[in-house]
Amino acid sequence: MTQWSATKATRVYRALVKIGWRLKKGNSGSHRKLKKEGWPDYTFAFHDNEEIGTAMLSRIAKHTGLKPEDL
Repeated sequence: MTQWSATKATRVYRALVKIGWRLKKGNSGSHRKLKKEGWPDYTFAFHDNEEIGTAMLSRIAKHTGLKPEDL
């Protein structure tokens, strides 16, 4: 069983900012290019009210270091 539960993209984006990710490039629709020292850039490509499921949260975590307790 996964430790993630589905949540809105806005909540995930706020959690990423809270753990140190910053907007690298202006908002182009739903695509936001994020940067963090020591990590490759990450493109967050979700609309704010979009629901992100558990599998996608796991993938985001793999690329960003996000943890369930960060949400």
